[in-house]
Amino acid sequence: MKVVSSEFLASYPSFDKCPEPKLPEYAFVGRSNVGKSSLINMLLDKKQLAKTSQTPGKTQLINHFLINGKWYLVDLPGYGYAKIAKTKRKDFQRLIKDYIEFRLNLVCLFVLVDSRHKPQNNDLLFMQWLGEKQVPFSIVFTKTDKLPKMKLAENIELYKTTMLDKWESLPEIFTTSSETKLGQEEILNYIEKLNRSVDF
Repeated sequence: MKVVSSEFLASYPSFDKCPEPKLPEYAFVGRSNVGKSSLINMLLDKKQLAKTSQTPGKTQLINHFLINGKWYLVDLPGYGYAKIAKTKRKDFQRLIKDYIEFRLNLVCLFVLVDSRHKPQNNDLLFMQWLGEKQVPFSIVFTKTDKLPKMKLAENIELYKTTMLDKWESLPEIFTTSSETKLGQEEILNYIEKLNRSVDF
């Protein structure tokens, strides 16, 4: 898929305030500071479309982008660590969970995981919850340019082994780098393939 147009629509405080669910939607989520905004900008070939920050927890609303006039890319708040009050963190968790559970046109959720780290408990628990709710999702390993290829392969294999302790099969997995654009074509082609399989 080639991205010929991408525009920021608006930010929404809850799933029921989002645009009418008339187009297929693909959401990106992950722990704070996983590189989500950088990945979105890389996918869309726009440097500052999604706002990046050195401060975790910058995204605090549901951000919608219209792509090629045909589908929505959604930037969700990060879960896990962020320098915000506990009550606000709970609000984020509820915002994310409500969106994922009740957004009718969500086709696939892309769960971003920092490839530099061993499997994190909050990532594993989050994906387990997605499985229980039967939410279609893919795993996107980010920042793969930040470590040697051998270490990257080791980390990803450890992730797969850990997940297969509880999962019968693994979801689609992508390796990405916002610096080198690794994974851009694969993710966009996957979205295009899914778009052809849904009826909106």
